[in-house]
Amino acid sequence: MAGPLPLGDPAPADGLLPASAAIGADDRAFGVYVHVPFCRVRCGYCDFNTYTADELRGARRSDYAGQAIDEIRMSRRVLEGSGVRSREASTVFFGGGTPTLLPTGDLVSMLGAIRDEFGLVAGAEVTTEANPDSVDRDDLARLAAGGFTRVSFGMQSAVPHVLATLDRTHDPERVPLVVGWAREAGLDVSLDLIYGTPGESLADWRRSVEAVLAERPDHVSAYALIVEDGTKLARQIRRGEVAEPSDDLEADMYELADDLLAAAGYEWYEVSNWATRVEQRSRHNLGYWRGDDWWGVGPGAHSHVGGVRWWNAKHPAAYAERLAAGVSPAVGRETLDAATRETERVLLTSRIREGLAIESLPAAGRHAVAALIADGLVEARTALAGRLVLTRRGRLLADAVVRRLLDPVGPS
Repeated sequence: MAGPLPLGDPAPADGLLPASAAIGADDRAFGVYVHVPFCRVRCGYCDFNTYTADELRGARRSDYAGQAIDEIRMSRRVLEGSGVRSREASTVFFGGGTPTLLPTGDLVSMLGAIRDEFGLVAGAEVTTEANPDSVDRDDLARLAAGGFTRVSFGMQSAVPHVLATLDRTHDPERVPLVVGWAREAGLDVSLDLIYGTPGESLADWRRSVEAVLAERPDHVSAYALIVEDGTKLARQIRRGEVAEPSDDLEADMYELADDLLAAAGYEWYEVSNWATRVEQRSRHNLGYWRGDDWWGVGPGAHSHVGGVRWWNAKHPAAYAERLAAGVSPAVGRETLDAATRETERVLLTSRIREGLAIESLPAAGRHAVAALIADGLVEARTALAGRLVLTRRGRLLADAVVRRLLDPVGPS
């Protein structure tokens, strides 16, 4: 299970938002995230808010869809009661956990509730995450028939010993099968990879990226492994059972992936994400990076509307109890001040290919751009055109770039 929820102010029982949340809402896209907190096994590296069957303690997986639908219905009342104009959802994303551990009918029912309460824009992007061993051909066909447009498979690696270290349960041979079934159903396909696993060599990583390219997915995500406190992997590293990931090797792996993906026609559009075409970029995740609005449904889910951020009770049983009592599942929230919103805007927008308008930076940040170009962290041509876009070296050092934009006189 994940660590503690963030500190913040108590959320009101009715969930109503301050009046500031409605300001400018018409100019922001609206998405819905549905957190499905169930996993068959707990991966050793994962600190997400997820639960195996023996960790549910009074909650039942079979009850979850109805509880999530209750929150979806409540969400519309909360937004309307807070003066936030109703908007159709442009994206819906089912994440977890493993959403496809639920019956397909449950996922379709939750999507139906979102459609009933908010509506979906024409051509809305509707994604579910899935493990390669959590769906079959019929499941994928039913998801497509029920309104899903996209599936994101947690492949992580094509190398058995790397999957074993990550506690992943699927056979790499199954990935081509599920990709084929998804395409047969008319779904767009994303494949997700993790690099930097203890014991993974550069040759292992090349094998995984080449296995992805052999499937020609529409979209690829590749994330560096982060060792989170409290996880099984962190304990193994602390005991010396496995080696800690190497920053230098991870940088080599990122560069190799970027080279192979670019040669195959994939373009980076966010530090860890590539797509074959602009239309195949994850619009839902772009909404996070651009500071749009989203409602997060489910235990531990986070939401954001107009600079107000809140989070739900973590455990499925506590989440269910609050909904059964007719109160908001939100247990804490924060209203971001102008300085925090600006910091987050720079932090998030600088990660995407469209980059930042340099004129939108404070004077000190604008003055830092020349040095960032000289250091090879920012593209010179786009900077001359008025936008700050990271070079590949800049992507590897994105956090350092942000620090220099926000604190140009501080340590680099």
